[in-house]
Amino acid sequence: MTRQKILITGASSGLGEEMARRFAAAGRDLALCARRTDRLDTLRGELVAQYPSISVAVRELDVTEHDSVVRVFGELRDELGGLDRVIVNAGLGKGAKIGTGKAHANLATAQTNFVGALSQCEASLEIFRAQDSGHLVLVSSISADRGLPGPKAAYSASKAGVAALGEALSIELARTPIRVTTLLPGFIKTDMSAGAGDDAALMASLDEGVSAMVDAIEKETTRAALPGLKWQGIDAALRFLPNSVTARFV
Repeated sequence: MTRQKILITGASSGLGEEMARRFAAAGRDLALCARRTDRLDTLRGELVAQYPSISVAVRELDVTEHDSVVRVFGELRDELGGLDRVIVNAGLGKGAKIGTGKAHANLATAQTNFVGALSQCEASLEIFRAQDSGHLVLVSSISADRGLPGPKAAYSASKAGVAALGEALSIELARTPIRVTTLLPGFIKTDMSAGAGDDAALMASLDEGVSAMVDAIEKETTRAALPGLKWQGIDAALRFLPNSVTARFV
């Protein structure tokens, strides 16, 4: 099945922006959301100039405002004449050691990454249930496999929540026309990862990372750690090896 009408949140930069380019090149119609509308407008201009046969709708959206998520998703569905796929991608990478007086960074990350993802799932599935079809994609992280210490604690916890939500929805909707995919990317080179202190030796290029993500999305894989066998192996190690072994690596 070709999912022609695709909504992507967090589309103004990084993984979301590059996924938009890939789907546009495949001739898909796009609904792009982010807080930075100037970047969305620039991206829209680029895509419609390069691929004049597609439709690209853009909206400002803060995913921590639930009423806005529901309204914007509904507006974009109406503008495109339906939604076939929603990619829940918007996220934050802020963080500080818990208890060091910088709770605002951890709370913002948890609110955006998990509560915001839940809001997007609510809005998406209300649309998909009404039309009895759709594909929901949740962008989690390999950090969901094991709680990370220090400034990444809140981030890994928020992404674990996203992964658990995806697993729950996959089970619930398995016998329906609605598909659910959870992606667990490893280190992929973006502006956000540049400030996170991720291991450069493990870093995949944006091209490699997004290629793997789009491939898994198009196959509608239920769960995918990526890109490549390296991150599948790390995923398995973090999930199944004891803490005494994995603690030295996280």
